[in-house]
Amino acid sequence: MNVFVVNCGSSSIKYQLINMEGERVMAKGLIERIGMEGSTLKHTPAGKYTIDLKEEIPDHKVGIRLAIKALTSKEYGVIKDMSEIDAVGHRVVHGGERFTDSVLITSDVLRGIEACCEIAPLHNPPNLYGINACMEIMRGTPQVAVFDTAFHQTMPKVAYLYGLPYEMYVKYGVRRYGFHGTSHKYVALRAAELMQEHMNDLRIISCHLGNGASIAAIKYGKSIDTSMGYTPLEGLIMGTRSGEIDPAIIPFLMEKENMNAQQIDDYLNRRSGILGISGLSSDFRDLESAANRGDDRSQLAIDVFAYKVKKYIGGYVAAMGGVDAIVFTAGLGENSPFMRDKICNGLEYLGTRIDPDLNQVRGKEREISVRRARVKIFVIPTNEELVIARDTYNICRRIIKL
Repeated sequence: MNVFVVNCGSSSIKYQLINMEGERVMAKGLIERIGMEGSTLKHTPAGKYTIDLKEEIPDHKVGIRLAIKALTSKEYGVIKDMSEIDAVGHRVVHGGERFTDSVLITSDVLRGIEACCEIAPLHNPPNLYGINACMEIMRGTPQVAVFDTAFHQTMPKVAYLYGLPYEMYVKYGVRRYGFHGTSHKYVALRAAELMQEHMNDLRIISCHLGNGASIAAIKYGKSIDTSMGYTPLEGLIMGTRSGEIDPAIIPFLMEKENMNAQQIDDYLNRRSGILGISGLSSDFRDLESAANRGDDRSQLAIDVFAYKVKKYIGGYVAAMGGVDAIVFTAGLGENSPFMRDKICNGLEYLGTRIDPDLNQVRGKEREISVRRARVKIFVIPTNEELVIARDTYNICRRIIKL
């Protein structure tokens, strides 16, 4: 089975075509600046050079058509025609409480995803654009929705309820949902494989550290807590997001800075976090360089981030009654030996320690803890597209018997 994995943003489409026999990526691509000037497609067939195509791409439907055209091109395509796409797997950011697992998309499921737009107004609408485009272009091809929030639906109420009147949860679904679920699920499964154990026998803390960052406590195969909440704004300080703050700060800023609700939302999501503290950049590579030159605010931003991650790790060890493995993934987690060392320095009481030589790895899978450490530390590059493809394959094989 060939699975077309689609991840739609507001002005972008990331895609991969994966042959599930051997889980081989046949091609991948990125479409950017949809509906804007200078829209492009970068298409990379496996083992070949990237093809850059400059096209006018007014909407997601045109973008999907262009991706399929690239996949079926005689010059740089990997399949003969669209009929060789057996199923489509869509990343959907928010599934609310209704969707606790990946599902075959039906009209009823579409209505459910649309209902979640109220709590994910920036993410679910473009996800729907991609789904509707694929359903129209590839009529009869099964489509599957894979939700970022689904993996965290095993959290107990003690972990996901806020200290608000309970009616707010009942009436509006105001609770913690968590995100990056496909990433946390993938690296936890992979860590268990590397330990030659079953995930159901392990307590794993997964650190997805990138421009958006979250940590998950995965106890015996289930997410029991995670740092992001009702939206991806809660939790760790991030590239441009504030993370958790005292809620009283919001009306204070609105009054003192004469901000409205939309301006506050922009301030907390796009102008805060590491960028806000450093005053320089949201990219840790820039901050490390500046800190090495003596920039105090860049060093402060690095220190704050590492401290927050360490605090969450400690809290999740307490919540799970121990830990067997800590996993670093995503852009920063996979590529910064410096940050991994800074986070883990002081956690030796847990029974683990980073091997400084093994830690000198970027973007590759490796155990980086010292030999015979009681708690293992891993670097595992995330592969959310593969999780989407696997779920799509399993659902279609089981339900449709493809």
